Amino acid sequence: MSKLPERRELRADLVQRRRQLKPAERVAAAQGLRHSLEQLPEFLTDTHVAGYWATGGELPLNLAIAPMAERGQTFYLPVVTKSGGKRRLTFAPWTTGQDVETNEMGIPEPKAAERIVEATELDLVLVPLLGFDRRGTRLGFGGGYYDRSFEFLRGQKRPAKPLLVGVAYDFQELDSIETAEWDISLDYVATDKELIDCTDGSA
Repeated sequence: MSKLPERRELRADLVQRRRQLKPAERVAAAQGLRHSLEQLPEFLTDTHVAGYWATGGELPLNLAIAPMAERGQTFYLPVVTKSGGKRRLTFAPWTTGQDVETNEMGIPEPKAAERIVEATELDLVLVPLLGFDRRGTRLGFGGGYYDRSFEFLRGQKRPAKPLLVGVAYDFQELDSIETAEWDISLDYVATDKELIDCTDGSA
């Protein structure tokens, strides 16, 4: 029996829960996320750190990434590119206040990016998601962008470079997510409540 209908229902439910959060709850969650991420040494020291522009109720990164420039770190946003007829992600440097433009999927990207880097050049990636389990399995949005873009990690001993850190509200945790062959697992998950190490005994 296909798990696709089950995944669709899960996605719809999690999207709805996320959208229902009040502004004050989002601010508190952003503060909690920063605390969780700062427990991960690599987040404070890695040079090339990618994230995302929060849309659709996603947990905002603004408080967590604000101190990065002072630490000498470069923050990147994903840029959707086409390769071999399939969309995947490359990454462009971005700092707070720089211009962005909306891509065809309605997600802001750095405007007129002078430099684009490949996923292999990153040290750490903050990965958006809809659901996760403690083994590091990620329920994404169904487009497969992250799985395709980080496919080179499949078969590597983990953690590897880049470190993949899922970002989620605490309520997005699920007991277990059935893995698909194309899924790329997470090394850690940072929520508004805790930092979860998925490499410790992960399947």
